[in-house]
Amino acid sequence: MKYYPVFWNIAGKKCVVVGGGEVAERKVKRLLESGAEVFIISPQLTPELTRLNEESIISHIAKEYSSEYIYGAALVVGATDDEKTNAAISSDARSKGIPVNIVDDPQKCDFILPSLVERGDLTIAIGTGGKSPALARHLREELESKYGKEYEIFLNILGRLRTKMAKNSRVGKDWFASLLAAGMLDVIKEKDWKKVKMLVKKITGKEVEIEFN
Repeated sequence: MKYYPVFWNIAGKKCVVVGGGEVAERKVKRLLESGAEVFIISPQLTPELTRLNEESIISHIAKEYSSEYIYGAALVVGATDDEKTNAAISSDARSKGIPVNIVDDPQKCDFILPSLVERGDLTIAIGTGGKSPALARHLREELESKYGKEYEIFLNILGRLRTKMAKNSRVGKDWFASLLAAGMLDVIKEKDWKKVKMLVKKITGKEVEIEFN
């Protein structure tokens, strides 16, 4: 099976995680980073999940899994260590037309979660079709060493320039190519912010606000 890659906007949508351990905690944090409204179903929670619940960042149903709890969800993640429960989660979600992910069990999944390299709004996803998480992790570590903070800042610059250009994709391509050819990424790595601004103005004729944090 070849999965269909997609970046999905789940902001404000109900997302259910079944399980309260460390794996569930990682899944919850990723959903929260995407702005989801997270519901977690588990009799027990890790200390961090307990804190998130106490601060009303997540909603907690302190019970064993039941299919009624996934009603209206945009997606469901099964992160329990009980095979029968995970099978029930998968079956129930699919019967309701809800995309489901069961951790470490691709056969019960409608989607699998990639290994990610993130630099601000830049996200590089690595998938192996569920065949080798170890290879995905290895590639992620390689990419993390190759793509540093400078790519986050460069993307922010490109984003600001995008709002200033006419609706002409050729202009954007020319600016991008010229900025790369001028060594913009190296200048950013050197933290020569004055030269960064000078290059942007020289190549594009535009002045943009640049965040250098």
